[in-house]
Amino acid sequence: MTILLTGAAGFIGMHVAEALLARGERVIGIDSLTPYYDLHLKHARRDRLLAHAQFSFAAMNIADRTEITEFFNRHRDVTRIIHLAAQPGVRHSLVDPYSYVEANVMGHLVMLEAARALPRLDHFLYASSSSVYGGNKDLPYREDDRVDQPVSLYAATKRADELISEAYGHIFGLPQTGLRFFTVYGPWGRPDMAPWLFADAILSGRPITLYEGGRLKRDFTFVEDIVAGVLGALDHPPGAGKPRILNIGNHRSVEVRHFVAVLEQSLGRKATIRDAARPATDVAETFADISAIQALCGFEPKTPIEIGVPRFAAWFRDWMGA
Repeated sequence: MTILLTGAAGFIGMHVAEALLARGERVIGIDSLTPYYDLHLKHARRDRLLAHAQFSFAAMNIADRTEITEFFNRHRDVTRIIHLAAQPGVRHSLVDPYSYVEANVMGHLVMLEAARALPRLDHFLYASSSSVYGGNKDLPYREDDRVDQPVSLYAATKRADELISEAYGHIFGLPQTGLRFFTVYGPWGRPDMAPWLFADAILSGRPITLYEGGRLKRDFTFVEDIVAGVLGALDHPPGAGKPRILNIGNHRSVEVRHFVAVLEQSLGRKATIRDAARPATDVAETFADISAIQALCGFEPKTPIEIGVPRFAAWFRDWMGA
């Protein structure tokens, strides 16, 4: 099977690619390698994958219609697409809103247009986000909850992707699955995400900022569990014209201050903590109802933070040489 993976040099993308390669798939990776964060990290992820004979890579912008169309014309044997490429980061969307619309909305549309021309394609799986639940206060979040109250532009772009995919499923019969990821962490993570920022500050002796005393709660999900869910959903394509959306999380809501306490223990250092008010772009709690993906493919997250955080901390120390 030939699988096209966008965002291959990204955090989740690299782990998904390694899992696909481990089971013998041919993987074609795409990534724009933007300098949103340290390119050295992105290059290191890509180079890990290039060590596999069944992996090939192309650096390109998914929002470039001409480039993507020409690329797809050269790879008409692709049978499945995992579209993970996006401009991430909730708060950065306040700084550079145009990049979010270009990468997340236009990029998604370009990928769908190219995908529907592939003669053998049987599944287009893409990354959405738990951020689409926005101001919804009903917990745990269910896929049929209201998602019309985004609290960030990033969330709005991800919801736009879901609506565009719904239309393409209805009009063209394109078999699609959208996965709403919940607070993914683990080795090879992103430098703009809380686990990395916390670990870096703790080891450097700088203070960390916790909103509302760290009482905000998140459904922290270890990357290996996310990968298992991605592959499980990928292997169960929906019928033509029946696009679906699935939550994928740990089904455990944990206070951020507890996450930090486990990280402190894992690093052997205490954090200096500053309190701050919650930003308008943050919600008080996230918590995934995962019954739909469990029923589909038997997805069962296996990694509590007491196991996942030490694994992240060990990798982080090694990466930073600390």
